[in-house]
Amino acid sequence: MGNMQVPAQKPYIKIEVLYLVAIFFLLQVFVALLTYTQAFTFDEAMWQYIGRNWLRNGLAPYAGGVDNKSPLIFFVFGLSDKLFGVNYWFPRLIGICFQSSGLYFVYKIARHFSGELSGILAITIYGLSLLWHATGGKYVSYTESYAITFIAAAFYYTVAAKNNWHLFIGGSLAGLGFFFRITAAFGISAIVIYLLLHKKKSVLLFIAAMMISVGVISILLFFSGINLHDVFVYSVEDNFGAGSVTDHPVFWEIDSFFNHVFYSELVLFLPGLVGYFFIKKKNWIIIIWLIAEFAGISLIGVFSNQHFKNVLPALSIINAFSITYLKELYSMHVRPIMIMVWICFFPKILEPVISLKKVIFKSVESKTDYCAGGNKQPDDDSKKMLGLWIKTNTVKDDQVLVAGYGAIVQAYSERLSPCIYFNVTQTQRAKKRFNADIVSNKPKMILVPQSEEYISTVDS
Repeated sequence: MGNMQVPAQKPYIKIEVLYLVAIFFLLQVFVALLTYTQAFTFDEAMWQYIGRNWLRNGLAPYAGGVDNKSPLIFFVFGLSDKLFGVNYWFPRLIGICFQSSGLYFVYKIARHFSGELSGILAITIYGLSLLWHATGGKYVSYTESYAITFIAAAFYYTVAAKNNWHLFIGGSLAGLGFFFRITAAFGISAIVIYLLLHKKKSVLLFIAAMMISVGVISILLFFSGINLHDVFVYSVEDNFGAGSVTDHPVFWEIDSFFNHVFYSELVLFLPGLVGYFFIKKKNWIIIIWLIAEFAGISLIGVFSNQHFKNVLPALSIINAFSITYLKELYSMHVRPIMIMVWICFFPKILEPVISLKKVIFKSVESKTDYCAGGNKQPDDDSKKMLGLWIKTNTVKDDQVLVAGYGAIVQAYSERLSPCIYFNVTQTQRAKKRFNADIVSNKPKMILVPQSEEYISTVDS
């Protein structure tokens, strides 16, 4: 179980790894396309709006809309709009393809260190846990899907490197992961630690490859009209401090952590994780990887469901190692073990089943007057319908201000907001820019929520 590479072994069970990847691909499609409503999520709508403005209207990110994400994710949604118009399915399918690739690299990492059975167990546990509500199973189009896949691939190419070219590929992939999501730096730090412990002469090559990857992307973004200083300001600097997305009291963060971990499927990882520390020959680099990724999501402190995707590869591999150890210690049969893993880790898929029923039978729900105030919030389908109504009742060049958390409405309206801050952002920079933009750009239509949530959140 140490850092020595295990010689190639015959599979414990007769199953092709690519078949497993295909199964999990289809399960991801089922969850991602059928969970909840048939519309953009709030974040997807943000990126759709910015990406559309970029590739359709020539307004580069941070000039045609602000969010705290990488320009690469805006490009994915902008390309989707360019090819297929306003849709949510294409970005989700692309994200599923990346996550499925990540499954294969998690298998390769576990197999490299501990043999075929550990690889099969790791890919199974990882594939099932990606579908959980607790890990943002439906959020396949988010930046985590890309960053985690690139880091897992970089990790494998580094630990299993047979020549400098493999190390260069690993470093390049790490750079791509970093550009998709800055918190990928925590996973990269685990790779660097591995190199310092086992391949000191290769550290500089890995870092150089990563810097080249980051540099090439930066140059491409620069020539596409993106201000690189704005990338830093809006994706890093403006995310910490009063009014930012991370501006929460410590006790709120602790409560969020406990609710998302100890009251969810994530507790299934704890026995294997704790048990692994009692094994004499441990693979410490996987533990370091887990600690580094957990530090990354703790720094943000929000503990959203999809953030826990960052720790899934390491947790899945560690649990696979623990199960493999028990199997060898007690000479257990593989088939019962695999059945138990599938039973324990298989997700509760009630939501997509209900959504599928609605699609098939086209059930009609009663209309609710969302303009009457109170706590009742319109669902995403209703926001989509409102956006389409705006599109019908305005012309192409009209600017429309959708106050509050109206990104879904804004995206489906296909109308430009008078302000680059088209979502509720309460930092000092955002409020100042919002006021200035509204004064200089008079919108044709203004939509203001009447809900208590909006009124209590936004400064008068």
